[in-house]
Amino acid sequence: MNILSLNNVSLAFGGPRLLDEVNFQIASGERICLLGRNGAGKSSLLHLLNGNVQPDSGEIIRRQHVNTSYVPQDFPTDWSGTIRAYLLQKAPSHDAATDIQKIDQALSQLGLDPEGDLAVLSGGQKRRVLLAVTLSQDPDLILLDEPTNHLDIDAIRWLENFLLKINKALVFVSHDRAFARTLATRVVELDRGRLQDYRCDYKTFLERRQEVLHAEEKEWARFDQKLAEEEVWIRKGIKARRTRNMGRVRDLQKMREERRQRRERTGNVKLKLDEAPRSGQMVIEADNLNFAYPGQQIIKDLNLRIMRGDRIGLIGPNGTGKTTLIKLLTGRLSPTSGRVKHGTNLHIAYFDQLREQLDEDASVKYNIAEDHDQVIMQGKPRHIYGYLQDFLFTPERARTPVRVLSGGEKNRLLLAKLFTQPANLLILDEPTNDLDMETLDLLEELILDYQGTVLLVSHDRSFLNNIVTSSLIFEGSGQIEEIIGGYDDLVRYRKSQDTKHEGKTKASPLKRKERPRKLGFKEKRELAELPAKIEDLEGEQIRLHEQMANPELYKEDDGARIALLKERLQEIEAELEQAYQRWEELDSIPE
Repeated sequence: MNILSLNNVSLAFGGPRLLDEVNFQIASGERICLLGRNGAGKSSLLHLLNGNVQPDSGEIIRRQHVNTSYVPQDFPTDWSGTIRAYLLQKAPSHDAATDIQKIDQALSQLGLDPEGDLAVLSGGQKRRVLLAVTLSQDPDLILLDEPTNHLDIDAIRWLENFLLKINKALVFVSHDRAFARTLATRVVELDRGRLQDYRCDYKTFLERRQEVLHAEEKEWARFDQKLAEEEVWIRKGIKARRTRNMGRVRDLQKMREERRQRRERTGNVKLKLDEAPRSGQMVIEADNLNFAYPGQQIIKDLNLRIMRGDRIGLIGPNGTGKTTLIKLLTGRLSPTSGRVKHGTNLHIAYFDQLREQLDEDASVKYNIAEDHDQVIMQGKPRHIYGYLQDFLFTPERARTPVRVLSGGEKNRLLLAKLFTQPANLLILDEPTNDLDMETLDLLEELILDYQGTVLLVSHDRSFLNNIVTSSLIFEGSGQIEEIIGGYDDLVRYRKSQDTKHEGKTKASPLKRKERPRKLGFKEKRELAELPAKIEDLEGEQIRLHEQMANPELYKEDDGARIALLKERLQEIEAELEQAYQRWEELDSIPE
């Protein structure tokens, strides 16, 4: 049974319509994942469903006595007092006894201390408080806007299990793919003002969406071909105009208007890293590394060796020392004891989750190029506005101050700033926050093709699984363990530990012996090109030997030419040795 319906609803805020005569129905018990590009209007749609915003046209039909509740993605900045006092302040009715009963029930359900101080709560506890506000209102429909933001993996898994257990209809906005896979019974995509309804789970949605986009492209191609043919016809000479079919002219005018009204898909970010020359084989080495604050051990007796080409994930609850370790490894922080050694030719690019590298009061353009009109990419100048358009910033948007950007735009800007720095060690501290699905996919591809070394802090389980070759697991109290693989490998490892402990056999750590990795796109291309390169070098080597074996060369008494030929032979021998070594190295890596 439908509890809420949108009929021909439109909504705009001065620009193109965020909702363009959409129809949408929500039934009891559904868990709907709402997807869309950054700025598509997802949050606006949630506010519309909650009654905070009224449509420009169309109607919203609610079943009698249906109650909705909105859980925002950001926490209040001025929280103070106890959890109970905050919930009482947000209580909807004037019946104090009923309010207290519902609040106590919500607090118990969520495992919250009524007297807990709001000002000192962790991100996961704050999210529970917002959920407590919602549950105390006993809604029929819960609207969640990026509910996994600011949460570590343990908190995200708790939230998943909690939402699966409650008997409520959900509409949630999330770009956490693992979260969507676990929760969604239906996926709806907001795209160019229209709602594309996929009545299936997230995995099936990914398959069907490609079919829908492909069908749209084919339909547009047919339309554009027909329009081009009609434009040729309309431009014929005077004789043709006298006998022209006016109905056909009117059809052409309609086609022109339809083409003019077409809303093209938002372009994809174009991600390219300015890679530095290769680092040494050993990138960073830590020996007996320790770091502590008074009364709190953060890193304890860590021994770690990071080799060129490693892609290492840092996994653990908030506050266990992931960012601290990055600062220690990069020299931004000095250890309490122990040693950190850097390899040769190391160039580091660091993505900071707090975006401290961005000047909020300066423009987007100034943050990348200051007063210059160009950036240098791979040794070549590029106009700043063209570069920023690769990250979906129009020239007008590039002139706006950073403080007015959305979270997704700020993350794209930080990536744009980061990628102008030639680097062979890429450090990414929570890079996926606020990024839409398309940009996440592109960032994954870029990192997988990256020839350098990667350290990745993330609570995005799919991102970790798809990218990292090994992981550092932060258990608290300074303990860090290294395992092969990503998050799913950690889950399997912990299950095997539990099984062994039940059998009273101590589980041995799943330490990394070899770093399994596959050839990236660039490596595959390099491997394919190496035989031809070697053949060319060997051919040149044979020709040079033939020249030097010719007695006529020495009759000319041209010592300078002979010296050049000998020098080139030595260069070829060195290049061949390097090429064979690289061929053997790449050929040993599975595709």
